[in-house]
Amino acid sequence: MVFLRMPYVMQLTGLGRSTIYRLMANQQFPYPVRVGVRAVAWRRSELDEWSETRPVASH
Repeated sequence: MVFLRMPYVMQLTGLGRSTIYRLMANQQFPYPVRVGVRAVAWRRSELDEWSETRPVASH
């Protein structure tokens, strides 16, 4: 199982920190898991699933 910390999640999704937390508050983004006393990370598999369900912009 691969865990990703916030900076990489931001890079992977293209979202900012506040947007990620807002989406989490609205139950529209995966919740992180605690990986240490003061550290959380996201499961890569959950982020991949979330990404697949996002609408694709058409320009």
